[in-house]
Amino acid sequence: MQFDQFLGATAATAVSGQGQPLVQVTGLRVNARKDDGSPVEIVKDVSFNVARGEVLALIGESGSGKTTIALSLLGYARVGCHIAGGQIRIGQRQIDRMDEKALLAMRGHHVAYIAQSAAAAFNPARTLMDQVIESALQHRVMDRATATRKAIGLFRALALPNPDHIGQRYPHQVSGGQLQRVMAAMALITDPELVILDEPTTALDVTTQIEVLRAFKNVVKELGTTAVYVSHDLAVVAQMADRIIVLRDGAVREIGQTGQVLHAPTDSYTQSLVAAASPAERMAQVREVLPAEPVAATTSAAQAKAPLLRISGLIAGYGAPDRLGLPGVRILDDINLNIERGRTVGVIGESGSGKTTLARAVAGMIAPARGSIQLDGETLSPTLEGRTREQFRRVQIVFQNADTALNPAHSIGRILNRPLAFYHGLKGEAMRRRTAELLDLVRLPSSVIDRLPAELSGGQKQRVNLARALAAKPDLILCDEVTSALDTVVAAAILELLAELRRELQVSYMFISHDISTVRAICDDIVVLYAGRMVANRPREAMMAPPYHPYSHLLLSSVPAMQQGWLEQVGGAGQRALPPIGAVDASPDICAFLPRCALRVDGVCNVVPPRRRNMEHGGEILCHRSDSELQEAQAPLVPVAGVTV
Repeated sequence: MQFDQFLGATAATAVSGQGQPLVQVTGLRVNARKDDGSPVEIVKDVSFNVARGEVLALIGESGSGKTTIALSLLGYARVGCHIAGGQIRIGQRQIDRMDEKALLAMRGHHVAYIAQSAAAAFNPARTLMDQVIESALQHRVMDRATATRKAIGLFRALALPNPDHIGQRYPHQVSGGQLQRVMAAMALITDPELVILDEPTTALDVTTQIEVLRAFKNVVKELGTTAVYVSHDLAVVAQMADRIIVLRDGAVREIGQTGQVLHAPTDSYTQSLVAAASPAERMAQVREVLPAEPVAATTSAAQAKAPLLRISGLIAGYGAPDRLGLPGVRILDDINLNIERGRTVGVIGESGSGKTTLARAVAGMIAPARGSIQLDGETLSPTLEGRTREQFRRVQIVFQNADTALNPAHSIGRILNRPLAFYHGLKGEAMRRRTAELLDLVRLPSSVIDRLPAELSGGQKQRVNLARALAAKPDLILCDEVTSALDTVVAAAILELLAELRRELQVSYMFISHDISTVRAICDDIVVLYAGRMVANRPREAMMAPPYHPYSHLLLSSVPAMQQGWLEQVGGAGQRALPPIGAVDASPDICAFLPRCALRVDGVCNVVPPRRRNMEHGGEILCHRSDSELQEAQAPLVPVAGVTV
């Protein structure tokens, strides 16, 4: 790809002046207002430079000030905040002295922003092309025809499918990863001097993330773009950044070259971030507190014979029924799964694989079209209406987003009191005592009882979310992506808490995630879903080395390692030529992974449905290939922080 054809005058100017840093921030202070109107400093005397063509990463926990600092480069502060002091210079522009009109002329032209959620940033009623070229037209950088040609060039550079025509689609007609790349094209269309990337891959699956990261990195490198990359994911930062600034509570804790910060950090807080991000460290800490014996001593012999949860032949979906009376679109297809008492089963897969639908079916929130769900050998009603209060109590769900799961108008005490009254009839002193015990159980101070959810951090809200589930004293907790929205340190603390609760309370978990490292840290067995089908169900130990199902191997090889150069070393999705195959049989039971499988066999995979078979090292997979064939084809993956994968 020749990038010179769409390098504009602004980019050429940016490259010409190599001597002086493009971005100079000195003594930046940002204040917010408390409820009583008094100011509180949330960014404290921050200073840094960004050289032309450099990618600088801002990392830290939630509330560290990284997004606030990044937004200040646009001359912007969120509602309730204001830039209180310091200087911000980008090229020849003194940002902190510019009026609103000048800032509007700069934003989207000289300084561009790529947000975390592309879905929330696009207008659903306008085509992608109209929105990508809008800033170029508004700032009168080029005419529509030129902007359209340049956008198509960017689509091609960002590895978007059908680049000549994808701009004619609407936002809902492309995937999340594609939409994120379209947003990158929108940011780059005016050849900005500086691009701010604010957690652009946090909400993406690992297989999608690797494609987006590769596309971002290629374009940034070829265009010589200067960028500020905001993230809490050190493994992602390792692939993208030249230097790193570590932030905590609005202050700089460490600045250094990426390799130095990742592998020889000098600050104690940076060292804790690196340790929390290490899969080996995370696994060791969590496994240390897990119980040695998964079945409680009080369980009767009769109950011990049956699993706590048994799912048999589960099918769920939507759309007009087919000739067999099954939904036209199947979200879950023939799921068979057991969860024993005191054990944790992980469920992994990409968005759309059926993970959340499975949890909601178990909870009674979605009625399956076929199959059964049994709790202690007793068949559960497919809907909430048919379940008893005791069955509700025994199966609880913890949702991914605590912000939407907790009533914003209720205090933490009231949120926890409700299940105590509903399931156990507690009131008065007994209720207050149990509420305090629950807060202690999830490591929250009793002072939060009278606070509203908005007054807590993301990690604290997720702990309240978990405490509410524990208030019922359940046997099974369905954890739906409970750590995906949390930063590394908070997520590690939640994982350790779940392990401690399992040891102390003998509770079982269905742990849903797209993060294979997290799943391997906390789970005993791992189920892999792809397009609603269970393609693998294996013990954790069997998922530590080949052979794997081809899709499991893709998931594992797509997890970024905390080392520079990993993105260039790993194959990743879409980098390997797929074996050619003939016509695909129309049977709905043909392997769903066939279009993406690097190990597919013509005349077999495309005409014969795969059978479910046992593997030598434990568990089962849905695949034609033998263990020896998979072992030979799957080269050892790049070591991740000491963990054999």
